[in-house]
Amino acid sequence: MALSRDQKAAQVQELTEKMSRANSVMLAQYIGLNVAEISELRNQLKTAGAELKVAKKTLLTIAAANAGIPETLGENMDGPVSLIFSFDDPLSGAQIAFKFGKSHAQVTLIGGLFDGKVLTQEEALELAQMPGREALLATFMSMVRSPLFQFASMCNAPLSGFARALNQLAEKGGAIQETAEEKSTEDTSTNQTETTEEAGEKTPESESPLPNPES
Repeated sequence: MALSRDQKAAQVQELTEKMSRANSVMLAQYIGLNVAEISELRNQLKTAGAELKVAKKTLLTIAAANAGIPETLGENMDGPVSLIFSFDDPLSGAQIAFKFGKSHAQVTLIGGLFDGKVLTQEEALELAQMPGREALLATFMSMVRSPLFQFASMCNAPLSGFARALNQLAEKGGAIQETAEEKSTEDTSTNQTETTEEAGEKTPESESPLPNPES
């Protein structure tokens, strides 16, 4: 069934918006899939933040021009073009289509667009077999986690020893202070005792009777 002019304009607008927003666009063929299989593929793509759309080549060319994308996208395809838009992880759409194609030979990646560059079929297949963002993050975390734990242990050991040394010094400092205070008290008491004794020795001389003038 032929599309009306308004339907074509609406489809071009939708394709332009999705091309501008997507992180990657993959071109695929899935001729021969039944309705249930196509629905399964669409659901898998949707779960991963991707979407499958079918468009005529002429409308794709116009939408690509509107979005500032090279018009060579899809030029080697005959008939309707199947586009997979990836809006989150740029590899998700390619990876899901590639994996789905292993059990459904009708699904084949034939090209795409990534980082402003039109991809050949070989490049699209290479992109589909690269590890995704989640896999890369998991690998990265497993690589750095062990050294980080080792580094934390190495840091904690000296810090704990240093803290214990500070506590010991503080305790020793308190003991020294107490000893000094005790010594100061003893010295004060000794001085007071000596002063009292000296005063006692001098008192008899000062109170001795004066000589009698009559004698």
